[in-house]
Amino acid sequence: MSLKIRLARAGAKKRPYYHIVIADSRSPRDGRFIEKVGSYNPMLPAEHAERVRLFQERITHWLSEGAVATDRVARFLGNAGLMAKPAYAEQPKQSAPKKKAQDRAKAAAAAAG
Repeated sequence: MSLKIRLARAGAKKRPYYHIVIADSRSPRDGRFIEKVGSYNPMLPAEHAERVRLFQERITHWLSEGAVATDRVARFLGNAGLMAKPAYAEQPKQSAPKKKAQDRAKAAAAAAG
């Protein structure tokens, strides 16, 4: 069984609240889970203490059992010091200027300098 540490949505419409859960990777996002190991409330300010709550001893237990965290949860765990922080690229390749725009920029730089 492949285990994931991921977010399960709760809360009302336009008022998101997430439970951090241990679930089988084949289960739906808000479906069956094994255990709740924390919560995330994005409506609170970033510096608020209750924005991300983690049950550290249970998370370390499940990480030792082979659970894999999703990207967002891995960022939370990295900030809490429970695992290494994931590396993120600053700018996605998709948003980079296309080839013609890059050629124009090179030509303008060569003409100016």
